[in-house]
Amino acid sequence: MGTRTEKRPKCLVELHGAPLLAHQLTALRAAGIAEIAVVTGYLRELIQPWGLVEFYNPRWEETNMVSSLACAQAWMADTPCLVSYSDLFYTADTVRALIAAPDAPIAISYDPDWLALWQARFADPLDDAETFRLDAERRFVIEIGNRPATLSAIEGQYMGLLRFQPSGWKRLQEIRAACTEQERDRLHMTGALQRMIARDPETVLAVPCQGPWGEIDSPEDLGVFERKPRGSS
Repeated sequence: MGTRTEKRPKCLVELHGAPLLAHQLTALRAAGIAEIAVVTGYLRELIQPWGLVEFYNPRWEETNMVSSLACAQAWMADTPCLVSYSDLFYTADTVRALIAAPDAPIAISYDPDWLALWQARFADPLDDAETFRLDAERRFVIEIGNRPATLSAIEGQYMGLLRFQPSGWKRLQEIRAACTEQERDRLHMTGALQRMIARDPETVLAVPCQGPWGEIDSPEDLGVFERKPRGSS
């Protein structure tokens, strides 16, 4: 994100006049979620005034997303939790759909109509897109996060919005326990999901998103979404 994150964490970058974190909190609260925590690291002092429960990752410079999420073990192990990446915006309807989805160790939101959005963000969507394949009944994810050779290997776009049951968190902890320390530090979410799928193909339920969403990975992404009317995909 260049200079836009020199003095603030990415979740405080503004889109349509409000920080991404504000967009997320609005959607989560509108969907009925009252207990919200945040895992902090870089410039944590700028997040603390938001009044959220805080889990701090003191090794944020050295670790990846899964290790950060493990800092929230106290919640993840004991109760169903909805997990959101910090650089997203999405609708309350997408959150509601994820909450209401059938029981599974893990459920994830995905965009089945992802291609138009990726064409707006990238000259060649394959430069950034990852594989996303569903089973024959289009219920469970059977492949995620690999490098696609063709668009046919992409049946949707993973959004970075997940629902964990404690059983799903236990499976993720088993994956982490089987890693070396260096592997644990580098483990990213799609890689962890793929490892769990390899053990049990009915681990990750796929839930189509409801309404517009986006992820902000670059200043160019901000330009793409700022040009779109608020509420459009």
